[in-house]
Amino acid sequence: MNRLRTNIICLAFGTMFGGVLAAGSLHEYDTIHNMLKLKEFYVFGFMGSAVIIATLGLGTLESRDTKTSFGGTIALQRSDIKANHLKGGAIFGGGWAIAGTCPAPVLVMLTSGVFLSLIVIAG
Repeated sequence: MNRLRTNIICLAFGTMFGGVLAAGSLHEYDTIHNMLKLKEFYVFGFMGSAVIIATLGLGTLESRDTKTSFGGTIALQRSDIKANHLKGGAIFGGGWAIAGTCPAPVLVMLTSGVFLSLIVIAG
């Protein structure tokens, strides 16, 4: 598969993912804020289902020795939890709590016309 075709496929999946985020209002500050205040539980279900689907999908692809579009094999690396993982998680979580969004929803906010998202992107 050539690189252009791969990029087009990735763009299509990214666009669909953004549409799902927008349809679920997951790009809105109030939704994320209410989730963090434990008032919007469907967001946890959305994230949990994404983790389950990704885990099952990647596990299946790895067990079948599936080739990537570039001809390589899928070999998931597992590592122990280290201090840098905890620090990175704390930084990500702190940024999420302050901004009320994370990288994917902030791009959906931008394409939805929320120009204050530029501040989050710049930060």
